[in-house]
Amino acid sequence: MFRVVVLGVSLKFEGRDIVSVKDFSRKEIDYILKIAQAVEPIAAKGSDMLKGKILATLFFEPSTRTRLSFEAAMHKLGGSAIGFAEAEIASVKKGENLADTVRVVENYADVIALRHPLEGAARLASEFSKVPIINGGSGAEEHPTQAILDLYTILKEKGKIDGLKIALVGDLRYGRTVHSLAYALSMYNIELCLVAPESLKMRREVLETIKETIPVTIRTSLEKVISQVDVLYITRIQKERFPEPAEYAKVKGSYKINLETLKKAKKNLIILHPLPRTDEISAEVDNTSHARYFQQVWNGTVVRMAILALILGAIK
Repeated sequence: MFRVVVLGVSLKFEGRDIVSVKDFSRKEIDYILKIAQAVEPIAAKGSDMLKGKILATLFFEPSTRTRLSFEAAMHKLGGSAIGFAEAEIASVKKGENLADTVRVVENYADVIALRHPLEGAARLASEFSKVPIINGGSGAEEHPTQAILDLYTILKEKGKIDGLKIALVGDLRYGRTVHSLAYALSMYNIELCLVAPESLKMRREVLETIKETIPVTIRTSLEKVISQVDVLYITRIQKERFPEPAEYAKVKGSYKINLETLKKAKKNLIILHPLPRTDEISAEVDNTSHARYFQQVWNGTVVRMAILALILGAIK
């Protein structure tokens, strides 16, 4: 089994599933971030450290960034990628269940990145698969690699994570990225502010967990918060997760960041967004010193390179 030692703690990565951020300690996440920093210089020119290895991307939900990011990461490490981008072109359309799909695909690949509309799907897949499963998004539950790339972006832009005041804004009920990020941030010495409409406030199980380790404030107004925070992480309202269109209509456009909004912000505030965005960030914000969401995209490839290299044993 692959082992590294950081601060006297034995860390195991090779062959490991990445299903939930909660499965990792802070030392393990910090190590992934260090590996990402080491990998970034070779990201532009590429490497052959995963030559002969194959990544399968099984995406049962639409995806642009996550799927292409995983595939780009694998190619940059000298490996290759196979898979599908929508369930309509897979055998699930014929009635094949997830367990069988995974047990078939494990014969073709060394690692599987899975996105699925049902919560618990990644955990289920990991129980059947002989190769590592990476959760690329499971319903409205979690998106762990997004959280790690978000931490990496904060670390790069701020030089630290500890000591910051961070706001998560938007759809905190259905947004899986903010669930994973909240869990991850709760491992650090930060203050967290949760800003959402009443109907979209943070899921109870997430809130109860993070409040055990960090101070958390809950607000519905962004204007009262923006002048106080160092990092503002905003998400779109997840229209596709709402059971009724009328419920979505009630909260659509709840928060919008534009130049007027930013007049109250700290000079060194950074704005993050997992993308895609709809109308929650005005295009005029893109050219400000606050915008960092497109840098997140590049950081996602770097972090996923680090993760793939670690779980496939290329970095020891």
